[in-house]
Amino acid sequence: MKTPLEKAQKDPESTKAKILVAARKIFGEYGFHGTTTRMIAQETGVDISTLHYHWGEKGELYEAVILDMSKDLGQKLRDVENVIHGLPLDERMKIGFDMLTDYLFDHPEISNLMLYRYFGKTRHEAKLDFKVPEFTADIATSMGLSPNRKKVSPEAMMRVLIVMNAIHNFISGENFFRPIVHLDRDEYIKTVKDTLMYVFIPAFTADHP
Repeated sequence: MKTPLEKAQKDPESTKAKILVAARKIFGEYGFHGTTTRMIAQETGVDISTLHYHWGEKGELYEAVILDMSKDLGQKLRDVENVIHGLPLDERMKIGFDMLTDYLFDHPEISNLMLYRYFGKTRHEAKLDFKVPEFTADIATSMGLSPNRKKVSPEAMMRVLIVMNAIHNFISGENFFRPIVHLDRDEYIKTVKDTLMYVFIPAFTADHP
């Protein structure tokens, strides 16, 4: 029997899928504790009973959102790896920053919820979670910091985490940072990419002559 999430993913035009899309947006903006099912229902344009019929309680919908975003992010990382595989490290990083940053700016709820979930003062204890260790190991292997994803050193994991933390903070903090640097959105995104490349490519390629 298909889960509600599998049904929503199979039929993007269904009410179930539309609620999921709205939930990603609202949870991403307000976090788990700042979001109510009524807010999600209003965003979707359905009544609260319809939302509960399709998804149950708030915690169940939140878990579905986390799993849905984890699946999407994992697929994007695989797409990036397919493009950059076998290229020199500096080229892999340039293309990776470009593709991943564009994707996350198009889906800011991912970065927002990552930061809400792991660095907020309150946390909903869901059974399902972002696959951060798996993603980190995959990126470390792709960058040549580890021979394979099953044997990634703590140092390699930390180097990947500082890169991902920088990306997520630039995206989640866009409304705070952009007025400081006086850039429109397109200029801000370009400058974020340039800054990531300026800081991290020399740092990583110094170990890969």
